[in-house]
Amino acid sequence: MKIIVQKYGGSSVATTDKIRTIANKVAKKVNAGYKLVVVLSAMGKTTDGLISLAEEITKSPDAREMDMLLSTGEQVTVALFAITLKEMGLSAISVNGPQAGIMTDSAHRKAKIVSIDEARLMRELEKHDVVVLTGFQGFNERGDITTLGRGGSDLSAVAAAAALKTEHCEIYTDVDGVFTTDPRIVPEAKHIPVISFDEMLELASSGSKVMQSRSIECGKKYNMPIWVKNTFSDDPNNGTLIKEEDSTMEQVTVRGIALDKKEAKITLKSVKDTPGTAAKVFGMLAEKNINVDMIVQNSSSNGNTDLSFTAPKEELASVMVTTKEIAKAINATEFDVNPAIAKVSIVGVGMKSHAGIAATMFESLAKAGINIDMISTSEIKISVIVHENDGEKAVKALHAAFELDK
Repeated sequence: MKIIVQKYGGSSVATTDKIRTIANKVAKKVNAGYKLVVVLSAMGKTTDGLISLAEEITKSPDAREMDMLLSTGEQVTVALFAITLKEMGLSAISVNGPQAGIMTDSAHRKAKIVSIDEARLMRELEKHDVVVLTGFQGFNERGDITTLGRGGSDLSAVAAAAALKTEHCEIYTDVDGVFTTDPRIVPEAKHIPVISFDEMLELASSGSKVMQSRSIECGKKYNMPIWVKNTFSDDPNNGTLIKEEDSTMEQVTVRGIALDKKEAKITLKSVKDTPGTAAKVFGMLAEKNINVDMIVQNSSSNGNTDLSFTAPKEELASVMVTTKEIAKAINATEFDVNPAIAKVSIVGVGMKSHAGIAATMFESLAKAGINIDMISTSEIKISVIVHENDGEKAVKALHAAFELDK
């Protein structure tokens, strides 16, 4: 049995006409002798609409009930798609996450996949040409529906491909693959034909909107190559292959630049500089399932220090409540929140073997008159926090400095 797993995003299935277009693409694969698992997102901006409905009632809706609400978007899409395929004479069945045996933990709205019962998918593939699977969702040990966080349909597809041991996973979206940066910011941005898991993971976690970072983690863990392609392009050069790193990749020092305006900076002031303080701060944040990104602690003065970290703006209400509890628990004098920030990151596996990358980055930002608030580094990434108004200017300056348009 030759199996392909394909995923189509919300913009690809935004209308019934687009659904028919994708159904025709799927039919061509079926006629070529393949069985398909097609993972679909909700149509267009359906998820945003459902969130808005809930927020008309309360700005802090219950997470479990939100999962019940948001999971309906994908169920509409897969049912319509299966109906379309059947109307074309193909054998198809739609299944949701729980029906497909996608077991997760209980972190509602950002659950992690624990296991997939591939036996159910295989049984359906033996009986049907196409299994149409809801992206973005699963169920926990209590049987409650859970969702996998924004972009979670990517993770559903990669995890399904890994469970079924396919040769690769195909992610279809509304762009021609991965670029050196967002072409809407830098029109000269270049298409990247091949990129490593590590580079794509860093770009995705730093704000690149092409792929969800957790789907890249899954691909790397199971060495599942991922093709990112444009749904509506027939260009044979369309797309980017995400795969294991090879020696040729180190020849490029900086592969891409990402911009993220979805984080806020929180600073706890006059924190006692004693062992265990940081553990208490980030332990309390972890208990509330709050993801922390960058962390900076200032040098100690008179036994006190300032401790800053960044967290998603969409979790800011919860972050502020928790930070208030933390400040009281550690006797911090006060804390402040700055949502007007942007994170700019340069990424490349070649940074491991090339010197001077940081110097070039900081010099180009200085020449552009951009002040740096925080700095974080890894083996293949350097990230800085700047004022949100300087985010796009920083991306343009760095793209030119590292000659990514050549």
